[in-house]
Amino acid sequence: MDLLRVFRQFPDHESCIEHLESVRWGDFPSCPHCNGSNVARKADGERIGRWNCHGCKASFNVLSKTIFQKTKIPLQKWFLGIALVLNAKKSLSSCQLARDLDLNQKSAWYMKMRIREAMVEDSDAFLHGIVEADEAFLAVDGSNPRKNNRNDDDPPPRGRGTKKLPVIGAIERGGKVVAQPSPKVTAKSLHKFLKRHVDGGDSVLMTDQFPAYRRMGDWVPHFTINHAVRYVEGLIHTNSIEGFWSLLKRALYGQHHHYSTEHAAAYIVEACYKYNIRKSANPFADFIRGAVSV
Repeated sequence: MDLLRVFRQFPDHESCIEHLESVRWGDFPSCPHCNGSNVARKADGERIGRWNCHGCKASFNVLSKTIFQKTKIPLQKWFLGIALVLNAKKSLSSCQLARDLDLNQKSAWYMKMRIREAMVEDSDAFLHGIVEADEAFLAVDGSNPRKNNRNDDDPPPRGRGTKKLPVIGAIERGGKVVAQPSPKVTAKSLHKFLKRHVDGGDSVLMTDQFPAYRRMGDWVPHFTINHAVRYVEGLIHTNSIEGFWSLLKRALYGQHHHYSTEHAAAYIVEACYKYNIRKSANPFADFIRGAVSV
C-alpha cells in the first residue's frame, strides 16, 4: 500500500483503532487476557477504544498483546512506518525512518524492531520442490575494517576464515526463503538447519561443492554445482539463494552500514519476510493481519 493511500485511509488515531478492531475481532470482540467474550466498550471519552472484561475484570484495548501495546507513538505514524518498511526492498535505516516520520532515532529504531518482531514466520513450515541451500558471511560488529592506506588496493578478506558472521539459508525455487545466523558453518549445523526446514521426501536439494554438504544425499536427493567451472548446469544452480544474499548484503552495506551480532537475526528476519511476501497483492493488509493475530 502506498503512503498516500495509508494517509487518506487512516487520517487519525480513531480510524486506526477502528481498522485494527475490525481486523482482530470482526463483530466478536474478546478479552486478550482470558479470551472471554463477555466484554463491553468502556465509556471513557479521553481514552479511545478501551474495553472492560466482565470475566477477568481487566481493562484492555485492541493494542493489548500486540506490537503496538503501550506505544506512545501515534498509530497513524505506525501505519505509515509499516508501509515505508514494507516498500523498502533493500531495507530502511532507523535514521531515515526517523526523518520520514518526524521521530527521534531511538523511537524509529524501537518501531522497526517491533515491526521485525511481527515478521517472524512459522518456523515449522517446510520447503518443497527444488530447494537451494548456501551460506553467506556478513561484516557486522566492524568485522570488515577498511584500510586507510591509499596505496593498498587489496580487497578485504571474504567468507570462511574471517570474523564475519556466518548466515545459513535455503530457498524454495520460486517460493519462500529461510535464513538464520549460525555460530559455525559445519556439516552438523547445516544438516540440522536443512532437516528442520526442508521436506526430504518431496524435495531436491541444490548446493555448491562445499564439503559440509556431502552427506545431505543420505536423506534428500542432492545435486551440486562446481562454481570453479560454471554457475549453471541445466536446472542445477544456486542463483536464487545468491539473489537473496545480494538483497541482504545491500541492505547492510547500503542502508544500515552496521549492526551488531546481537540484533543480526532481526535484520535477517526482515529480509526473509519481505522476500516471502514479494508476490502479495496487499502486503500492508497481510502484515496488519499477522501483527494483531494472537
